[in-house]
Amino acid sequence: MAYKLLSVLSTIALTQAAVIVPGASWTDTEGNVIQAHGGGFLKACFLLVDTTYYWFGEDKVLDSTLFHAVSCYTSTDLETWTRQNDALTPISGTMISTSDVVERPKVIFNSKNSEYVMWFHSDTSNYGAAMVGVATANTPCGPYTYKSSWKPLGADSRDEGLFLDGTAYLLYASDNNQDFKISMLDANYYNVTEQVSVLTGATLEAPGVVKRDDIYYLIASHTSGWDPNPNKVFTASSLAGPWSAQVDIAPEDTNTYYSQNAYDMLLGTNGIYMGDRWDVSALGSSTYIWFPLSWASGLPVIVEADVWSVDLAAGTYTIATGTTYEAESGTLGGSSELLTDSSYSGGEAVGYLGNGGTLTLNNILGIGEAQWISLYYANGDSTWRNTTLSVNGGANVVIQQPSSGGGHVIQSVPVKVNFKNGANILIFSSGQANYAGDLDKIIVYTTT
Repeated sequence: MAYKLLSVLSTIALTQAAVIVPGASWTDTEGNVIQAHGGGFLKACFLLVDTTYYWFGEDKVLDSTLFHAVSCYTSTDLETWTRQNDALTPISGTMISTSDVVERPKVIFNSKNSEYVMWFHSDTSNYGAAMVGVATANTPCGPYTYKSSWKPLGADSRDEGLFLDGTAYLLYASDNNQDFKISMLDANYYNVTEQVSVLTGATLEAPGVVKRDDIYYLIASHTSGWDPNPNKVFTASSLAGPWSAQVDIAPEDTNTYYSQNAYDMLLGTNGIYMGDRWDVSALGSSTYIWFPLSWASGLPVIVEADVWSVDLAAGTYTIATGTTYEAESGTLGGSSELLTDSSYSGGEAVGYLGNGGTLTLNNILGIGEAQWISLYYANGDSTWRNTTLSVNGGANVVIQQPSSGGGHVIQSVPVKVNFKNGANILIFSSGQANYAGDLDKIIVYTTT
């Protein structure tokens, strides 16, 4: 790809979130892009009053699969994050050197030893070792002391997770990613003791488990490399199974809104899906896709939300509302064309943008500050497209448009731009030689 999301920053602000904006480039309290991919979360309560969330993840700032650091961020609201010291850093001559792979770090607290225990996917650069690694610390962010890497019960382990239910369990893709296994940890959380369940031939990875009303919900993706696929949910009354048949957690053709599961968390009677939108050409630019999970249908289903927030005390979420402007209401320029299909909002969209085709939207109302816009588009290619956007004659910014899952599958991407108070003029896809995705509509938000 020629550009990365928000690659031109002259008129765009990254989001140091007071809200959650899936697919935006999130920054921490120092203004730096959050590097916590494949993440895990830990909730800790100190002195019974101070509830802090810890986010551990892969620091991909070097745009490499090789190990750079396991980061540690803290928050009290899941929306504003502060980077702490690195939890785990490379050690030469070990399986966590800068020539090796450390992925999907997960941390749980061992009350018996008053110790924090980190498990992670430990591998060689060609992913041939397929091991787990363990490290320990006396404080949540550590730094952690590396113990060792090995194959649990002598079998492969690649993507993994942890689940604590009185007893601790390892969730892992095994046997060359063909079988998915759940194994019990020992009392120290240093090793596995026995396998309690196997989903033979399931080809699952990126697992997470939540327990709600005495039912276990396993959420995982299938295996398709760095590309997304439809993530699924399985249910059981025991971690030992039997497990139900798989069910989609999002419309299948969206490929989980172009994301892969990393972690899942309960929020009151609902939950939060916490995923990654991998950009394999620049891993450090990969973004985070967090959505509410609703059990209204009886099973967890992603609730698509462009801009949303959580109330941890109440255990609730709020989805922001915005003003919709249909693409077909604008002025088409050059080679752009009006498209008609029932999949589009209002039945119409604008295609052939870029490569000479443009769209101008007039009278877009602003509040005189930076605001979020969601672009609803279709990109039927297997590769990413992008579009430019100019506001009130300003410099073009470039907005990435991942594959939407089909030419008539609509998804959204966010961008934050500075609006003047009152009417604004937006011009899409000018000055770009490549084709952009077909534009269905935009939604402008005042919640920032």
